[in-house]
Amino acid sequence: MSAGATPARAARWGHPHVLDMDSFSLPDIEQVMETADAMKEVLGRPIKRVPTFRGKTVATLFYEPSTRTRASFEMAAKNLSADVVSMAAATSSAAKGESLVDTMRTLEAMGVDVIVMRHPQSGAPYLAARHTRCGIINGGDGWHAHPTQALLDLYSIRERLGRLAGLRAVIVGDILHSRVARSNLYGMAASGVEVTVCGPPTLLPPAFATAFPGVRLETDLDIALDGADVVMALRLQRERQEAGLLPSMEEYIARYQINLRRLSLAHPGALVMHPGPVNQGVELSPEVSYGAASLIKSQVANGVAVRMALLYLILGGEG
Repeated sequence: MSAGATPARAARWGHPHVLDMDSFSLPDIEQVMETADAMKEVLGRPIKRVPTFRGKTVATLFYEPSTRTRASFEMAAKNLSADVVSMAAATSSAAKGESLVDTMRTLEAMGVDVIVMRHPQSGAPYLAARHTRCGIINGGDGWHAHPTQALLDLYSIRERLGRLAGLRAVIVGDILHSRVARSNLYGMAASGVEVTVCGPPTLLPPAFATAFPGVRLETDLDIALDGADVVMALRLQRERQEAGLLPSMEEYIARYQINLRRLSLAHPGALVMHPGPVNQGVELSPEVSYGAASLIKSQVANGVAVRMALLYLILGGEG
């Protein structure tokens, strides 16, 4: 990388893996942000590629479908000139019964340096990290964690508002099943963001108040939105209604959709976020989803820069 785009030296980086946000301190988060700033400078060039990791190999191993996370990691690795091996469990030896541990050992033997994985079982990346010398990046595991989404969310907020500490955020929707919510709660707490989680009582676990001290639980969205600087809506799975956790989709929309009236209850200039994909007309009204307050496109774009930063730090880039 050129001198004009040299981030903080990775020698200070103490994480061989990125498994969740609970192990990230505020200095860790700030280092990711600083490095992502340099990566955005690279992405603004006519040729969006640097030779930093020529000869390194990044594998994406996804046991669940993904568009944004997988594509942005593959773009991030290629922008750093790493080779990319893309694997889907349905077409790999996992479909023939190969265990996760055996897959890790196979990829390590092939010379892979970093494995980005998504798995339906909570904790799978932790198991993988114990059985390989490759760096493991959690691209989402069950209901548990999605740390790179949380980091790109924090980066997007900081980019637009200029700070994180002292802001008030509301996360609304299916809190119970959301790995995005859990990782964001850790990251926001470390960054000094005051958080309220809001949703139907059946999707708002009381244990969150104990697991995340300082987080406020609220079932009335109008109350939750009062004075909020950031409003993050979570994707609602229709299976929740089929499982009896919601009376109807219509009632959810009536009580928890972010629309213009509800957004007016937040702080003037409040941002609207969503990890995607959006169920249009469910979590967000079209006017909000595509309005000036929406950070959704920025979240997608910033995902590449933040994931470039994490690869850079894990692979030991020296600037």
